[in-house]
Amino acid sequence: MDLFAKTQERLIRYAKINTRSDESSPTIPSTEIQFDLLNLLVEELKEIGMSEVELNPENAFVTATLPSNVEHDVPTIGFIAHVDTADFNSENVTPLIHENYDGSTVVLNEAENIVMTPEDFPSLKNYLGQTLITTDGTTLLGADDKSGIAEIMTAMEYFIQHPEISHGKVRVAFGPDEEIGRGADHFDAEGFGADFAYTMDGGPLGELQYESFNAAQAELTITGRNIHPGTAKGKMINAITIANEFINGLPQEEVPEYTSDREGFYHVLLLEGSVDEAQVKLIIRDFDRTSFEARKEHVKQLVDSINGQYSTQPIALNLFDQYYNMAEVIEKDMTPVNLAKAAMEKANITPDIKPIRGGTDGSKISFMGIPTPNIFAGGENMHGRYEYVAVEVMVKATETILNIIELNAKA
Repeated sequence: MDLFAKTQERLIRYAKINTRSDESSPTIPSTEIQFDLLNLLVEELKEIGMSEVELNPENAFVTATLPSNVEHDVPTIGFIAHVDTADFNSENVTPLIHENYDGSTVVLNEAENIVMTPEDFPSLKNYLGQTLITTDGTTLLGADDKSGIAEIMTAMEYFIQHPEISHGKVRVAFGPDEEIGRGADHFDAEGFGADFAYTMDGGPLGELQYESFNAAQAELTITGRNIHPGTAKGKMINAITIANEFINGLPQEEVPEYTSDREGFYHVLLLEGSVDEAQVKLIIRDFDRTSFEARKEHVKQLVDSINGQYSTQPIALNLFDQYYNMAEVIEKDMTPVNLAKAAMEKANITPDIKPIRGGTDGSKISFMGIPTPNIFAGGENMHGRYEYVAVEVMVKATETILNIIELNAKA
């Protein structure tokens, strides 16, 4: 079986299917178009010979089983990826193949003069001689996370075609709405039945992540009072002014553009409105749970302080947690991390263990009882027109899956 050809073909086929999610939609999944890929995966899983293939109508997760072929007991491992793509144009995705990349400028769209240069994107230098799959410059690619799906599917097909290779029971899951942070909310962890799992949703070669942010979101609705400006003294309450006061009360250096590594931040996502009413939306992120709680408390106190200046209490705050640092769960038993490290080393990959400055479905699934680190899937410059992936890295991710399952069977 040609892992290179299989992963390349699958990614290109999946990428052409529009699966963009929609944060404003309350449905599961948030967009009906995600079913286009979910239903295709059901059929493909059946075609390659997987067992217990199911599309759960309640949570829109596709699950399937590779039955064990060993007599001794070994842990059941899960592999998880998401079908949806991020908030960027995903209509008519046209993947381009650039073989034997020579280190020069990559032309994405000659007509519109859209290019990737090594000067603007230094990561290109890591892929000399490799085959790159890019966009045509007008859409995202969707390697986040369709490369992960391609890698899992190819690994499962490999085991089915090679029954002589020992392996324990493996469960796979492909779900919706990860990009809007809701997909794993309805994941059936008990029904999935894995002892531990991996999301194939990381970036460049070797990434292995078991720490994520603690995450919360704050939504402020600010009610003002609009009075004719000529007679407004002592009467007008300007919702925009209050919104600005709130934003200026946040630590000005503790924002994404000034933080890195394990530094947390406040990130204002939305500011809109009028004198009468304004909305502010922000997210709060921190690796340390104590600091995370302190950040939330700062937002509450800032709102209380501003409200205290007005008899009308103009700010209504909706503050809620989104997910937590999965290291709190995984560090209790590092078996899945150590197994992934060994699997990478067997594939001649140097593991690059670093925290995720974000979250994955694994952040939530870990707290549902299935420790779920995150493994590289190969994507670079994700969520936009400059997204690309090297097929060779996808093959290495597939080999890592194969090695994890083989090594687990020897445990």
